[in-house]
Amino acid sequence: MIDWTRVNDLRFEIGEDGFPEVVELFLEEVEEVMARLLSAGDAADEDLHFLKGSALNLGFAELARLCDTGTGTVADLAACYDQSKAEFLAKAGLLAA
Repeated sequence: MIDWTRVNDLRFEIGEDGFPEVVELFLEEVEEVMARLLSAGDAADEDLHFLKGSALNLGFAELARLCDTGTGTVADLAACYDQSKAEFLAKAGLLAA
């Protein structure tokens, strides 16, 4: 579900001090889009593109795949995001934002 190689690369690129801030920003932006999608009941192409890019940047590989293929419902995207976030936060040693 998580591309840990990408996570480690990003942590190295940004630096240990800046990494939590980038994660917090990512989570805030994605959660805003996810809330909008859940409210609307469907996903516009620009939202899927944004989610895919954000997911790839932070290593949320399965979420990026779902956005890329356009398979699944908004509920599927939200469930995948929630699972990815929980795994990421637990294994990356970060507290939930």
